[in-house]
Amino acid sequence: MKEETSPFMVFSGTNSRYLAERICASLNCPLGNMNITHFADGEFAVSYEESIRGSIVFLVQSTFPNSDNLMELLLMIDAAKRASAKSIVAVIPYFGWARQDRKDKPRVSIGAKLVADLLSVAGIDRLITMDLHADQIQGFFDIPVDHLYASSVFIPYIQSLNLGDDLVMASPDVGGSKRAGAYAKYLGCPLVLCNKTREKANVVATMQVIGDVKDKDVILIDDIVDTAGTITKAADLMIENGARSVRAIASHCVMSDPASFRVQESQLQEMVFTDSIPYSKKCDKVKQLSIADMFAETIRRVVCNESISSQYII
Repeated sequence: MKEETSPFMVFSGTNSRYLAERICASLNCPLGNMNITHFADGEFAVSYEESIRGSIVFLVQSTFPNSDNLMELLLMIDAAKRASAKSIVAVIPYFGWARQDRKDKPRVSIGAKLVADLLSVAGIDRLITMDLHADQIQGFFDIPVDHLYASSVFIPYIQSLNLGDDLVMASPDVGGSKRAGAYAKYLGCPLVLCNKTREKANVVATMQVIGDVKDKDVILIDDIVDTAGTITKAADLMIENGARSVRAIASHCVMSDPASFRVQESQLQEMVFTDSIPYSKKCDKVKQLSIADMFAETIRRVVCNESISSQYII
């Protein structure tokens, strides 16, 4: 008889291969062999170079800009479905277009819902993602969504800093107060907020600190850093209000220009991300912590039908 197909297989898109390789190393399994052919006009085609019939297929691909990453993932899903995979699980550490999660003014798109529909129609059976910009995006899907939290990586790192009683958690805007509050409650330290107003997208007009940071070691918490305007302005404001040091941690390292320059020139002591998005620019203050083990453990639990939530810290 023919040798049985592996119960699960892991494949990766082009720009998330670095993370998929780390996940496979943690799972002690090979990364699946897949070929992506690019044509002169910018189109590309996906083909699996080994049988996936009857297997649970995990497709690792963050959908950060540009849109090729999303399109590549959609083609990977379609090819897997047509190759008779038993089930298809999209592993999307960074879920792009998530900031477009509602109609905040008339006649605008809801990009997060559109992407959810694209993935569902393409044929995924489950989604594994991390730190969605808005928790309600899970409700855009009619399939199971395993929503992981970078706190599993960040909290041990914060504890390793040994900042003691002078630690203060802070949110760079009121919208992130729930996230920062969860960290503050778990670590048993005060919470400080920044109240900001915007002139337009990616441009902060004014900002004020709500709370006492004098002689404190402040850690700013956010989910995404794009142009770094808000986080660096908040850090500088904390120092102006008497903070002894300011660090920032954020789940997703979008870091569009001129973010690296702003972080380097700011009062931030360090800027810590996960490796959900690759970062290749030069900034001495930027540090990335790997989420590979967390995603590998989640994949193992999905395959073995074990609880996912029991690995959450907060």
